Amino acid sequence: MEHKYDPANHVLPHGSYLVNLAQADTEKADQAYECFLDDLQRCEALGIKLYNFHPGNTGPNPRPEAIARIASQLNKAHKATRTVITLLENMAGSGNTIGSTWEDLRDIIALVDDKNRVGVCIDTCHTFAAGYDLRSPDAFKKTMNDFDTIVGMPYLKALHLNDSKAPLASNRDLHANIGTGFLGLRAFHNVVNFGPFQNLPMVLETPIDRKGADGKSFEDKGVWASEIKLLEGLIGAETDTKDFRAEEQRLQDAGVEERKKFQDQADRKSLKTDKKAQKTIDSIFKKTSPKKGRKQVKQEDGEDSEDGESGCSH
Repeated sequence: MEHKYDPANHVLPHGSYLVNLAQADTEKADQAYECFLDDLQRCEALGIKLYNFHPGNTGPNPRPEAIARIASQLNKAHKATRTVITLLENMAGSGNTIGSTWEDLRDIIALVDDKNRVGVCIDTCHTFAAGYDLRSPDAFKKTMNDFDTIVGMPYLKALHLNDSKAPLASNRDLHANIGTGFLGLRAFHNVVNFGPFQNLPMVLETPIDRKGADGKSFEDKGVWASEIKLLEGLIGAETDTKDFRAEEQRLQDAGVEERKKFQDQADRKSLKTDKKAQKTIDSIFKKTSPKKGRKQVKQEDGEDSEDGESGCSH
């Protein structure tokens, strides 16, 4: 109340990471649903209208079936509640996670009966890790145009703001402080100055663990205050000024070691993947290539041919 937050528009609780609405096992699916529903009922009791959650994981099951189960659970939960809007958070794309593509989100929403009760929360780190670029004005425009075309901008209800410790399309959910990661300050300049994002709740999920003089880790919540001020300063700011470039460089310098670490990991993974792919190609080629016979048959015209072949051309 002190800061005049409107619970219906400014508050965005996050669902448990353990709840998987795509769960195929009946008993586990029921447990997941009960936990999910309990959260929605608490939101409604508190006047909170938006609720963010991770869509789920396919496990060993086909993706379309998992997506259908998520939508079915949402339909059931919407009928058991009245007002809360369930927000699908887009994901980084590791393993069998659902939600790393705009198409995943579209397909879930398509199966939800009450379209007014479902939306999307875009996480900037997850978006970048999934392969959608936000760094330059042109890349940002393309990513958001794609979102609008595939999902629909009216479904966007909230944002999680995080830089990324890992490079583009790494599929790694590694949050970095604003401006220190691979997204960089210009990506967040694009975000805070984008018209359709105005008046949406934006939640920082950046690291606040710091080491004290005694070497022990502690949570420094002042980091968030500084980052909020930084983001506010980007609104309407020019990116070609000396001050902007200096701040951009300062933040990039602060994250240089982490970026190098995770870029090296990505490079090693890429090399390993390339070698594995080449090995597979070589194996297929070896199996499909004609095998030369050990014996050769002397033809009447004096030319050699492979065993069993006529040696004649037609």
